[in-house]
This record gives sequence, structure tokens and C-alpha cells, in this order.
Amino acid sequence: MTEIIIRPKTGWNLFKVDEIFRYRELLYIFTWRDIKVRYKQTFFGISWVIFQPLMTMGIFSFFFGKLAKLSSGSLPYPLFSLCGLVYWTFFSTSLTHASDSMITNESIIKKVYFPKILLPLSAVMTGLLDFAINFILLLLFAFYNGFSPGLNILLIIPLGIILVLVTSFGLGLFLSSINVKYRDVRYILPFFIQMILFVTPVIYPLAIVTERNRLIMALNPLTLVMELTRYAFSRDYKIYPELFGVSILSSVLILLCGLWYFRKTEQFFADIV
Repeated sequence: MTEIIIRPKTGWNLFKVDEIFRYRELLYIFTWRDIKVRYKQTFFGISWVIFQPLMTMGIFSFFFGKLAKLSSGSLPYPLFSLCGLVYWTFFSTSLTHASDSMITNESIIKKVYFPKILLPLSAVMTGLLDFAINFILLLLFAFYNGFSPGLNILLIIPLGIILVLVTSFGLGLFLSSINVKYRDVRYILPFFIQMILFVTPVIYPLAIVTERNRLIMALNPLTLVMELTRYAFSRDYKIYPELFGVSILSSVLILLCGLWYFRKTEQFFADIV
């Protein structure tokens, strides 16, 4: 008979890759379950994934592109906004589900041991399917408007996905830990996400922001992702080199802080969830 000893994580042992690998099948089960639950008993099914960014693009294009006449460089404003919305939808959906992952799985947490970090991780991984569909939509829309991406998109796509995954996972770990004890998170989160939308260059280019404020906005890793995506479709779109260091470092710090707080509090989840 095999004896398994479960000990709390100590020190800077924040993310055990071997533990995730050992429970990789459970991670797959959680991810696939979340995908099925999301679209179960929906009339339009996965079509909602396409409907959301398209409708938002139409609204933004009318109010900010046509009425407010915000600059979009050489890109038509609908394509400009869709470049941002594809990643923004990925981020906001992943963060929402990751933040609520402990509460929606409280019955499992109380009954059996498994690495709790799998729950927010699977919630974030679930968003990859939606992102893949929306990115194909973006490519088709760009080709329709006569804009084809350069070969640099082969580097930009992986970098963008990694930055969004790392950022949403880090914030999701932090918020899911707080949500176990204080259920106010689920009410505050929509307002928090809405605030992030306006400090992220989704509806406006970073070029209209002053140099000092650009550095502040670069603390939001999504800033680099959206600016690079637009650059992939238009070589005339200006990219600020300082974004790279600030945004990437900020993303890593968000992940480390999220992991630290999650590891610090996870031993109490089963008692207070």
C-alpha cells in the first residue's frame, strides 16, 4: 500500500511544474468540463463567441470611430478595435472564470485532495478555445478589408497569448483566493474589469497618450499585446520600444504575487469555502 504524505508548500516553492504534470489528466478533465458546461443548453452554442466581439466592434466603431472620430492610423477603425477586442475578450473571460473557480468547485475542494491551482489554471486554459475562434475571425476580417499580417505575426501571436495567460492567471489566483473568504469579489469584479478596459488601448491608440502616461499604461501587459497585434496588420503603426520591458516585467510580477498569495492561503480553502 502506497503512503502519500501531503505537506503545505513552504518558502518560494510557488509553482511546482512536476505536480501539475502529475495531475495533467485532471487538468484536462477540468478544462474539458468547463468548455462543455459553458455552451451546454445554449441555443446558439459556440456562436456566442463570435457574436460578442462583433457586436462590441460595431458599437465601438459607431461611437468612437464615426462620432468621436478617434484616430486608428492606417487601419480602418473596425479592424483597429477588433485587434484589441480579440485579446480583451480572452483576458476578461479568463479572469472572470478563474476568479470564481474556487466557489464553483467548493464541493470538490471539500471532498478530495488535488492541487487547487488546477482550478484557476483550467479556467484560464478554457479561454484558449474562444481566443482561437476569435483570432480566425480577426484574420478573415483583416483579409476582407485588404490587410494581411506580416510574418512577424508568427512571433506576436505566441507572445500575446503568453502575456494574456500569465496576467489573467496571476490576477485569477489572487482574486480566487480572496473570493473564498470575501464573496464581494464577484460583485466588484465586473466594475474592476470595466475600469481596466478604459486604461487599456482597446478603443484608442497609444499614440494619443503622452510619453509619461505611456510608461504608466505599459504596466498593463495588455497594452503591449494590443499594440503589437495592430502593428502586425499595419507596418505604419508605431510601436514604442519601452513597452516591451515594462509590460513583460509587469506580467511576471503579477503572476508571482498571485502565486504567493494563493500558496499562502490555499491551506484554509477547504475550511472556509
